[in-house]
Amino acid sequence: MSQADRSVQVAEALPYLRRYARALTGSQQTGDNYAAATLEAILADRSALDAGDSVKVALFSTFHGIWISTGAPITEEDAGPRATAQRRLSTLTAGSREALLLHTVEEFTVSEVAQVMNVDPDEAARLIEIARSEMSDAMSGRVLIIEDEAIIAMDLETIVADLGHKVTGVARTRDAAVELAGTEVPDLVMADIHLADDSSGIDAVNDILRDHGDRPVIFITAYPERLLTGERPEPAFLISKPYSEEQVRSAISQAMFFSSTETLKV
Repeated sequence: MSQADRSVQVAEALPYLRRYARALTGSQQTGDNYAAATLEAILADRSALDAGDSVKVALFSTFHGIWISTGAPITEEDAGPRATAQRRLSTLTAGSREALLLHTVEEFTVSEVAQVMNVDPDEAARLIEIARSEMSDAMSGRVLIIEDEAIIAMDLETIVADLGHKVTGVARTRDAAVELAGTEVPDLVMADIHLADDSSGIDAVNDILRDHGDRPVIFITAYPERLLTGERPEPAFLISKPYSEEQVRSAISQAMFFSSTETLKV
């Protein structure tokens, strides 16, 4: 593979590395710092892209090497939701959250997860199952779904209920979402971007956070690359349509557990 081809593949994978880093750290700035350090490491040693079955696997593997060497320690400045999130993370089995994110959100195979994390496939599979168990058992809460497609909304309701959470309502428009949130304040918001009356799910979420304070948010969209540009604040949890049930279950469990509060602002 030529150097030009590798550069193209790195550029194509970078938005998804940034998504992974942001979900892992709970912060766009911190996640982007790790992504930038990954690129610097590759520029310093181009042979790093030879690791793994693909350039994308090699890119994530380089990131993982940097991540595990530094971790995400709680600093004196950390307070509120971020400090709480970091304390919760410290209770998880080492490597389990990374394995689950890589497998369910970034859609790496178990074999690829093993390559990224430099463990054998059996260990990667074990970590994925541990993360599912530890996060799903951690807490339950109230979930507001903002989705204008009835079939998708019903599917999301079923997944949320199966995880032991309560659905506070389903809204098809920005105004309806704000009204439902005022009736029963949710612990988690799941939102599509484009709603039935051409209103914005982003605007609906920002209204809810303004009125009721920070809380985890999961955005669902058919065009994730449009939101992973780095040009404005981005959501920590972003699911692509069409999604798998496993992706949604993972995102819900992690958003609840990690209490990520970053969202898009327009």
